[in-house]
Amino acid sequence: MSDYYDAFEMSPVPTPGPDAVAPEPFRGIYGMPAFVTIPTTDLAASVDFWTRGLGFFELFSIPGTLVHLRRWAFQDVLLRSAESVPAQAPAMSFSFSGVLNQIDSLVEACRALRPDSVDGPRDTPWNTRDVEVITPENARIIFTAAKPFDPASQEARNLEAIGITPPGAGRGDNGEHA
Repeated sequence: MSDYYDAFEMSPVPTPGPDAVAPEPFRGIYGMPAFVTIPTTDLAASVDFWTRGLGFFELFSIPGTLVHLRRWAFQDVLLRSAESVPAQAPAMSFSFSGVLNQIDSLVEACRALRPDSVDGPRDTPWNTRDVEVITPENARIIFTAAKPFDPASQEARNLEAIGITPPGAGRGDNGEHA
């Protein structure tokens, strides 16, 4: 019996596919299960890049101190005013999910604002297309979108090798997990 089970209903990320539609920006207030706080020396420039380049919106702000940005539910970023930021991006990154039809426009928007800010897109062995963006604060952000699942693909074999199989593919009884 597998310990993995389909729980897509609790995520705002749509099922991967060529017709996947991104959810609307989520404006509700909730207890955030996870978020990233990024220091910036220029709140206005950072907000401009994150909103026009990465597709976030300003949920609220404390003038001169903090701006809370969001895209979808559970995609929260706090930009915090700071005296300095790292001189270069760290090896660590933070990832946000999207859908495939958002990749090209995100790349174009980020490059229009900061020409050297984007690396990719590139396809991964785990069946996503990823774009790496270095923000004005030198944060390393990965925008990732799942590709349609092809059961005959190398990516499907990679996932199966670690015990992840598609719904209905001999997964056993996972009723106690639902």
